[in-house]
Amino acid sequence: MNAATITRQSKSNLALAFVCLGRERKLDITVFYAFCRVIDDIADSSELSVVEKRVRLAKWRQMLHDTTHDEPRLARDVRQLIAKYSLPPDMLEEIIAGVEMDLSTLRYSTFEELRIYCYRVASAVGLVSIEIFGYRNQGCKQYAIELGLALQMTNIIRDVGKDIQNGRIYLPQEDLARFHYSESELIQRRYNERFVQLMKFQARRARQFFANAAAALPAEDRKAMTPAQIMGSVYRGLLRRIELDKFRVFEKDYQLSKMEKAGRMVEELFKSFLNPPRQTSV
Repeated sequence: MNAATITRQSKSNLALAFVCLGRERKLDITVFYAFCRVIDDIADSSELSVVEKRVRLAKWRQMLHDTTHDEPRLARDVRQLIAKYSLPPDMLEEIIAGVEMDLSTLRYSTFEELRIYCYRVASAVGLVSIEIFGYRNQGCKQYAIELGLALQMTNIIRDVGKDIQNGRIYLPQEDLARFHYSESELIQRRYNERFVQLMKFQARRARQFFANAAAALPAEDRKAMTPAQIMGSVYRGLLRRIELDKFRVFEKDYQLSKMEKAGRMVEELFKSFLNPPRQTSV
């Protein structure tokens, strides 16, 4: 299966953001996204044992550097991408390390522990993506980190119910204690005022990361980061919907409609058109 097919079948919000890219960058980001999708699917597979998952992820680590026997075409494409954009292979290995955490880590004591996971599975993805999008100002890297944290926290809020079914709790244990909401209540999917307050706290954290990202985005890179801005807009809308509905994540699968996503995409493209990048020597 090639990169374009993997991306198309994923039906991800990320694929929506690609439409504003030129042909070459769109092809390149599609290859990178396909890599992310494949390793994520390995970690989430219900058909593979933990040992088999680790073996496959280890092989992908190897394929980032060297040709291996019977490797998929995607591996060659990823190596070409690394060479083309001078991508640090260790940044892609960080993403692998992130999905690998799901094989052994089912609870997080503190947010600082969770932040490492979020950085690996989301911020590292952003740091690679901006190399493909192209940027001028090094401050764009902080933008990618903050936006990644915002997107992943929104995912965690949305997927609380699904994650429990898979035996995973991403909400930090220190936060459950802060709001006197027990792990057993979470497993039993108890919806009460303490749960709502716990989730409001997580939402405030996500919104702060969105605000940090907005503050970090260099003006001269606003146009180049339009795909990321589209993603941010879609996820801000998703977070807002969950907040307004008082976090009924045990019973609902929140998402924006295709029309709502398209509207946000058009809005970001319009902003980009109205605010052309300034000339800069940075």
